[in-house]
Amino acid sequence: MPASISRPAGAAAKPLASYKPFWAKRLGTAPFLPMSRAEMEALGWDSCDIIIVTGDAYVDHPSFGMAVIGRVLEAQGFRVGIIAQPDWQSAEPFKALGRPNLFFGVAAGNMDSMINRYTADRKIRSDDAYTPGGAGGRRPDRATLVYTQRCKEAWSEVPVIIGGIEASLRRIAHYDYWQDKVRRSILVDSKADLLVYGNAERAIVEIAHRLAARKPVESLTDIRGTAYWVRSAPEGWFEIDSTEVDRPGRIDDHINPYQTTAEAAAAQGQTCAQEEGAAVAGMAAVATVAMPVSARSGALRLPPRERSVVRLPSYEQVKSDAVLYAHANRVLHLETNPGNARALVQAHGDRDVWITPPPIPLTTAEMDQVFDLPYARSPHPSYADAAGSHDGETKIPAWEMIRFSVNIMRGCFGGCTFCSITEHEGRIIQSRSEDSIVREIEEIRDKVRGFTGVVSDLGGPTANMWRLGCKSREIEAACRKPSCVYPGICDNLNTDQAPLVKLYRRARSLRGVKKILIGSGLRYDIAVRSPEYVQELVTHHVGGYLKIAPEHTESGPLAKMMKPGIGTYDRFKQMFEKYSAEAGKKQYLIPYFIAAHPGTSDEDMMNLAIWLKRNGFKADQVQTFYPSPMATATAMYHTDLNPLKGISRDPRRAERVDVVRGERRRRLHKAFLRWHDPANWPLLRDALRAMGRADLIGNGKHQLIPTYQPAGDAGYQSARRKNSTPAGARVSPVTQGRDAPRPGRVLTQHTGLPPRAGTVVQPRKRRT
Repeated sequence: MPASISRPAGAAAKPLASYKPFWAKRLGTAPFLPMSRAEMEALGWDSCDIIIVTGDAYVDHPSFGMAVIGRVLEAQGFRVGIIAQPDWQSAEPFKALGRPNLFFGVAAGNMDSMINRYTADRKIRSDDAYTPGGAGGRRPDRATLVYTQRCKEAWSEVPVIIGGIEASLRRIAHYDYWQDKVRRSILVDSKADLLVYGNAERAIVEIAHRLAARKPVESLTDIRGTAYWVRSAPEGWFEIDSTEVDRPGRIDDHINPYQTTAEAAAAQGQTCAQEEGAAVAGMAAVATVAMPVSARSGALRLPPRERSVVRLPSYEQVKSDAVLYAHANRVLHLETNPGNARALVQAHGDRDVWITPPPIPLTTAEMDQVFDLPYARSPHPSYADAAGSHDGETKIPAWEMIRFSVNIMRGCFGGCTFCSITEHEGRIIQSRSEDSIVREIEEIRDKVRGFTGVVSDLGGPTANMWRLGCKSREIEAACRKPSCVYPGICDNLNTDQAPLVKLYRRARSLRGVKKILIGSGLRYDIAVRSPEYVQELVTHHVGGYLKIAPEHTESGPLAKMMKPGIGTYDRFKQMFEKYSAEAGKKQYLIPYFIAAHPGTSDEDMMNLAIWLKRNGFKADQVQTFYPSPMATATAMYHTDLNPLKGISRDPRRAERVDVVRGERRRRLHKAFLRWHDPANWPLLRDALRAMGRADLIGNGKHQLIPTYQPAGDAGYQSARRKNSTPAGARVSPVTQGRDAPRPGRVLTQHTGLPPRAGTVVQPRKRRT
C-alpha cells in the first residue's frame, strides 16, 4: 500500500462539482437509467461505464440509493446502467447490460437483506416493500455476497465495489443475529475489491474518475469512507494498539480509549476545541503507540490523527472473546466523527481490513446538487405490467409510501444505541436549502401522478433536526460524544427551530399545496425547547396523529438506549394537547415502544404495560428489539456488557446488562406491550404471579389483566384478522417502522373517530 494518506480530519473535501466531466457527458441525460440493451441502444450507448446491481426494484427517486448514486455518476458524465433484483441462480442475468468499462457497484438495497427478509423472531416475512406488488423472495439472503460472487463469475477482471447499508453495517467483524455468531467483515466474505460506507457520493465519484484515468483499483487507498485489504501498514503511519483491555502491570496514567475529547481536555485544563492540537505538540516520532500507554511525564501525546490508525482486536479475537468484541464496538463508535476520526485496521487471518475515516459531510450546496438531479420520480417503466400495477404505474409499497414526501436532511445526532443511522449516515446533520426543498415540492405538484395537494412528509431520519448542529465548527470537529442530546442536550447544540417554522410556512403557502404533513418521527426533547415550533406543527401539520418515540418509560432501558426520560414526553404531550385545543382539533400522539431491548427487566415491561393502560393506549403492532449489525445495543445483546460505560475484565468495573434472550422471555415482553390481547393473558397471569404481582390480576380498573379468559377468544382473533369495524371501534393510522417503509408499530387510543383509509382497526372487547 502506498504511503499516501487520507485528507486531514476537518479539511475541506473536493467539491462534487469540481471534477472534469467524463467524455460521455456529451450523450446527454437518460429519462431512466437503462435496465436493458434496448434502452442502451436508444440512448446511443455501446456499453455502460458503470453497472449498479441492487436488491431493490429500480425507482428513480432520491429516496432510493441506486437512483441517487446512479444520477450522481451520470452528472459526472458516466454511462450508468441498473440491474435490479436479478435472478441470482446464475451469472447470466448479470451479463444483461454487457461488460462495464469501469466497475460493478453492488448493494443489497435500502435495507440490510437479512432484516428485509426476516422478522425479529427470525421468521420469514411474506412481503418485501421494495419489490413490485410487495412480493417476497426476490432477493437472496446476504444479497451483497451473492451479487458480488455472480458479478465476478460474469466478468472476473472487472472491479466490484460494494456499498449501501448492508456493507456499511458489516464493514468490520460483527455479530450476526441470524446465525448467532460473529462473522468476518463483509469485504472478506464477498471478496469485493473495495467497500464504500455511509453516504457515498464523494467516495464513488472519486473512485469513478480515478478508474476512468486507468488507475488500478488496488491504488485507491486514500479515499475517505472506504475499506480495503492490506498486508502490512505503510510507512509514515502511527499504529495505536487497541487490541486488549486491562493490561497487567503497574497502573500509570494512560490514554483512555473511552474518554471523550471534553473529558481529556478538562483533565488538562483546556477546552474540547483546544485538546486536539495540544495532544500533538512535542510528539516523539514512533511507529507504534500502545494503548493504554505509560505517561509518567504527565503529558498525553498522540500522533497526528491524519497519520494514525487504531488497531482493533482481530476477527479471531472478537469472535471468541465477548470483552474484546464490546471493546472493539466502543472504539469504533468513538471514531465516527469525520472531524477527528482515525483510520481503523482489523486483522482477518494474515491480512488486514483497513477502514479510512468517515467521509466529509456534503455541504448544503452539494446536497442541493444531489437532490436537484433529473430524477423521473417514479418506478422504471418496465414494471408497468407487473403485479399490482395501476394507472400505468407499478405499485411498489416503499414507493407508494414516499411518493409525495420530501427528504430535507440526512444524519442524526441522537445516537440511539439500537439505531444504525450513526454507523451509516453519521451524526453530522446535512441539510438542503429551503429553495431546493421548495423546488422539489413544486416538482411533485407538477409532475407526480395522483398528487392531490397533500405532501405526506417533510423530514428524514428525524422530523426536526433540519439545519441543527454544533454552534462551533471547531468544537464539533473535536467532539467524541456519541450523542448531542443524551443524557441532556449539549450546551453547544443549536436547537433553534425558527428556520424550520419558516420552511413550513413557505411550503404550505405554495400554489396547489393544500396541506403539509409531518410523517417522520419527531425528536420531542428538542421540540419542547421551542413552543413556537410545537404550536406551528400542531396547528397546521398534524393529520390527526403524530408519531414520536419515547421507546420506554423506565430509566433502566432508557439509559441503555440513550433516550430521554418519560418526563420529557409528558411535557411535550401537555404542549401538544394545549395547542390542539387552541386550534380546535382532536389530535393524538402515537408513541413507539420497544420490547426486549437490552437492559430491560420483566418489571420494566410490567411498569410500561401499567403506563399504557393508565394512558389508554393499546398496541396493535409492536416492535421487538432487532439486533442489527454493528449497533451498540447489538454489542450489549451479544456480550452482556455495556460499551457505553467502558469495558473491563474486572467485574467490579464493567457494567453487566440484562439481556432478553429465549423465545419465552421475548414473547413475555411483547405480551406486556399487548396487555389488552386476551391471547396474552395466560402468559401474563403466570408471569405476574411469579413476579409477586398477583395484585395486578383482577377485574378492577387499576389492575392490568382480568381473572377470566373470554370464551370467545378465538372469535376475537378472527375479528381482528378480518379488520371488522363494529360501533365504537378504536382506530389508528399505519405508521412507518424503524427499518423499512413498511407498516410498523401502531398504537391505538380511545379516539371515538370513524375509521379512515389506511388505518388499522381494533375492535372493542366485550366482557363475557
